[in-house]
Amino acid sequence: MAGEQQPSARVDSWIWAVRLTKTRSVAADACRGGHVRVNDVRVKPAHAIRPGDEVRLRHDGRERIVVVSKIISKRVGAAVAAECYVDKSPPPPPREEAVTVAVRARGAGRPTKRERRSIEKLLGRRD
Repeated sequence: MAGEQQPSARVDSWIWAVRLTKTRSVAADACRGGHVRVNDVRVKPAHAIRPGDEVRLRHDGRERIVVVSKIISKRVGAAVAAECYVDKSPPPPPREEAVTVAVRARGAGRPTKRERRSIEKLLGRRD
């Protein structure tokens, strides 16, 4: 029909509804932080998306690339949510490839000389 409109939804609401993020506020923060692109354009949380749009989301250390196939505004189960998009994301890196990072307890202060040397040894900067 000539006057018929396609359904649309807010991008932050849709990302949350299809379970790409845990909460809608996390999805909105990702939009504000520039981590969400629709058709290669950074968008604000209220940007309207339609079927066929490509959504790129950088979240939890990986990039998700999905093509919108169905618009929903209410959060649904994982099986139903998976039908609302076509996932074109690269596979997540294997667990073995994850780099080990030396972590110190917050508020522990500066490392001692001995601790610093053991950290450098662990990171491979020292013999």
